Amino acid sequence: MRALAAFIMRGRSQAALVAATSAVLSLLVPLAGILSAATVALVTLRQGSREGLVVGLFAGLASGLLVYLALGSPLPAIGLALALWLPVWVLAAVLRVTRRLDLTLQLGALVGLLILVGVHLATDDPAAFWIELLEPLRQGLVDGQVLDEPGSQAMMASIGRWMTGAFAAAFYFQMLLALLLGRWWQGLLYNPGGFGAEYRALRVHPGLGAVGLVLLLALAVGIGGQWAAEILILLTPLYLLQGVAVVHSLVDSYKLARGWLVGFYALLVLAMPHAEILVAGLGMADTVMNVRARVRPRDGQGQ
Repeated sequence: MRALAAFIMRGRSQAALVAATSAVLSLLVPLAGILSAATVALVTLRQGSREGLVVGLFAGLASGLLVYLALGSPLPAIGLALALWLPVWVLAAVLRVTRRLDLTLQLGALVGLLILVGVHLATDDPAAFWIELLEPLRQGLVDGQVLDEPGSQAMMASIGRWMTGAFAAAFYFQMLLALLLGRWWQGLLYNPGGFGAEYRALRVHPGLGAVGLVLLLALAVGIGGQWAAEILILLTPLYLLQGVAVVHSLVDSYKLARGWLVGFYALLVLAMPHAEILVAGLGMADTVMNVRARVRPRDGQGQ
């Protein structure tokens, strides 16, 4: 990864090449979009918002040309570029100016909130919108005899109810991962160890933790409705990253072997989504109670 980051920072053409190529690949492999946006984030963090914008424009032209040659229209690439790069470019510019990772990650939630509001304004019934959009998938499951007709309809009704929040949360999470990847690359090249220390110290505003607790309580007693559920889902990526920061901080404080982190990430993969929910709960609790301060090793521990 260090070699790729070094290649990106050689010049505009190299950065635009990586951003454009990975953006086009994201049409087939969605995770490639994170790599593409992280490229713009790295350039913005290191060389400023103007240079990041220039690289994004060059990459947009290149990816538009590639998609035009393949599909006959550059519009998919242009739309994808705006969705992938523009929000991350803004967040990277904010982080460069403020040098506050917590504030930047919290501001990113506003983009997800705009998505939630936009979907609700664009359609009278968001659940019905998603059910209609996913109808070919439902029909494919029925035709393949994976589910029967009533079972497939019940499943899509359940999915449709949560899709707006899940879509906004997925978009928000992708933005955060791209920004963090760009920040990590910057640390690898120009400040070794700096990103680790910055991330371990991450602690978002206690008010956001309180918001999560209030939303959980509202859902538990049956008030708040769809909006409460969707906002809670939207904030889950932020709580998850906070929880991961807590784990990294404790491993560092107690001087534990790196194998603990390997096991932790393996658990996140093998036990999803239950492990992610537990870690997000830890992150929510940390925002309110500062878990790290409460379990900090005493003098002589972890040495």
